[in-house]
Order: sequence, then structure tokens, then C-alpha cells
Amino acid sequence: MLRFLVRRTLGAIVILLIISIITYLLFFAIPADPARLSCGKVCTPQNLALIRHNMGLDKSVPEQYWNWLSSIFAGRDFPTGHCSAPCLGYSYVKQEMITQTIMDRFPTTLSLTIGSSIVFLIFGIGMGMLAAWKQGKAIDKIASSSSLVASAMQIYFVGPVALYFLVYQTHWLQQPTYVPFTQDPIGWFTGLLVPWLVLSLIWTANYTRMTRSSMVEQLSEDYVRTARAKGMSGMTVFLRFAWRGTIGTIITIFGVDLATLLGGAIITETTFDLHGLGQLAIGSVIDSDLSMLVGVTLVAAALIVVFNIIVDAAYAFIDPRIRLG
Repeated sequence: MLRFLVRRTLGAIVILLIISIITYLLFFAIPADPARLSCGKVCTPQNLALIRHNMGLDKSVPEQYWNWLSSIFAGRDFPTGHCSAPCLGYSYVKQEMITQTIMDRFPTTLSLTIGSSIVFLIFGIGMGMLAAWKQGKAIDKIASSSSLVASAMQIYFVGPVALYFLVYQTHWLQQPTYVPFTQDPIGWFTGLLVPWLVLSLIWTANYTRMTRSSMVEQLSEDYVRTARAKGMSGMTVFLRFAWRGTIGTIITIFGVDLATLLGGAIITETTFDLHGLGQLAIGSVIDSDLSMLVGVTLVAAALIVVFNIIVDAAYAFIDPRIRLG
């Protein structure tokens, strides 16, 4: 296991290094001057030259990349102050340190991810198991049909509809907003309830179909038929064999989905005006804040790589047949 983790960690470092090179080079691929984009509407030649110098654009591209990469591990000094490691640079558009901005936005995305994940895992896996248990029955057809309809819906449609009926018309739920959990746990829960429900709707449909199809496949395996022939009850076979064979598939998909959500639920945060990583990425594109966009992209990529390692390592504990060297 230790050798596996070391090997995957080294591989992850190489992958992140390649991603950082690609994203940083894209910074120079656009047909515009990054310093001019960061200078604002009122931009004098003196200010433009100063920003270009502060951004390091007066140096060669390899030197600029090395300065940016080394600042992640050693920090960096900017005219506005010192940026401690890990330093992802400075946003001249927002006049903020990129690392601090991402850290300020991350709790919102984390709260949105945790709440919605709990909802869609409970309902998605539960409905999928029920549909597989009652395969071919009415409840199976209802679950399969409803999940198909839900998966075809989009958040930018469901979100405004949910706001109209649940918030503005009936006043059952409050306007979505983020309140830190440490300040007001109840306000944190009620403020994110609508986004949780909307985001989990589509994901619940996906996990319902995935759980059902995986369990139906497991129930048709030879070892399951053998267990039934030995006189084991249907519930024992269902939970002990079919469910255990499905866990690996669910964890694989969930690890990637969780990392994607942590990287920023872009449409959900934009729909409900939640100031998380997703909305930060959209705002960076609109404002042409390339430095911020590079930082958010690298963080999202790092989360996906790390969670893939965690998922692979979890296989050894889920399935004893797997041995990680």
C-alpha cells in the first residue's frame, strides 16, 4: 500500500506539473495583453508599464513560469505585500491575493458539495437498490422513468423554477445564501437547502440508474445464483453479494463527482448567486482575470487528481481480491 501511494503521489505531481504548464501557457495564448486586461478602463502608459513589470511580463516566458511555480512552494513578494506559500499569484483585476480569494470562496463550495452529496447519495442509492430489488415491478418502472426525466433536466432551468415556487410564491424556504456554519448552523442549513435540493436532483437520477444497473448485473452473476442454491435468503444475497459488488462502482464515480463539485459547481453557484469557486471562475472569464482563472483551474485539477488517488487506495479495503503493490 505504501509503495502504491508513493508511486501515485509522484505520478500526481507530474500530472499537476503538466497541467500547470498547459494552463500557464494558455495565459499567453489569448490575442490580448494580460497587463492591459488587468489595467482597467482608465489605463495610462505609466500604469501599464508598472503592471507589466509587476506581473513579470517583461521577462521571458520560461522565467515567468518558473517564478510563478516557485512561488507556490516558497511564496513571493508583490508591490502590495508578501504572498505566503502556497502562492498562486496576485489578481490585478480584483486587487487580491489569489490564494486568499480561493480560500475565502472554498467554504461556500465545500458546504454546497457536502450537503448535496449527502442528499443524492441517500436518495440515489436508495432508489437504485429498491428498483433492483423490485426489478420489473411497478416501483422499478417508476424509479427508472423518473430518473430518466430528472437526468434530462438542467440546473439553469430547475433552479429558477424551484426559486419561484419554493421561495417567492409559497415562502416555504428562504432565499439561498451562504452563512458560515460556525456562526449560524441553522442559517447555514436553511440558506443552502434550495441549492442542495436542485443540485442533488440530477445527481440522484444518475446514481439511481447506476446503482440499479450495477446491482441487476451482480444479481445475474454465477456466485449469486450459487448462494441462492445453497438456501440463502433473498435479502442476504441482495445485501451481502450484490450490494458489495456494487460499492466499488459507486465509489469510483463518486470520487470523481466529488472532486468535480469541489472544483466548483459553476452553474449552481451562478444560478443561486453563491460566491464559491464556480462563480469565481465565471467572474474571472467575464473580467478577463487570467491570473485568477489559472489559479482556480490548478486547484480544481489538484482536487480531481487527489481524489482519484484516494479512490484507488480505497479499493484495497473494499475488495480484498485487489492488492496494491
